[in-house]
Amino acid sequence: QVQLVESGGGLVQAGDSLRLSCSVSGLTTSSSGVGWFRQVPGKGREWERAFVAAITWSGSTTYYSDSVKGRFTISRDNTKNTVWLQMNRLKIEDTSVYYCAAVGLLEADYYLDPHMYPSWGQGTQVTVSS
Repeated sequence: QVQLVESGGGLVQAGDSLRLSCSVSGLTTSSSGVGWFRQVPGKGREWERAFVAAITWSGSTTYYSDSVKGRFTISRDNTKNTVWLQMNRLKIEDTSVYYCAAVGLLEADYYLDPHMYPSWGQGTQVTVSS
């Protein structure tokens, strides 16, 4: 069973940096992956989870959303079973609850889809003020 625990959220000012950590247990294959998502308003009163970044457990492949490309960096340390999301030049619109999630096989066809990730952490709040 895969378990994930996020940490590192907080309150920062626009332009600052923050690093989120995702402690992972139970991932064993190099082709599995960990993604970061953030909560965004959906239809009506529902919330949705928008893709931010993902990395294969081997570290050989990374994916980023257009909104964070060039500002955020995802990395992992398998010896520590940890995936990091380094967030630089934060913007007010980056404010959200950030979740890490794991999937047994991370593929280009569906890395964007939160429904393809069966395991999730509890989330960590990131607030960016002006």
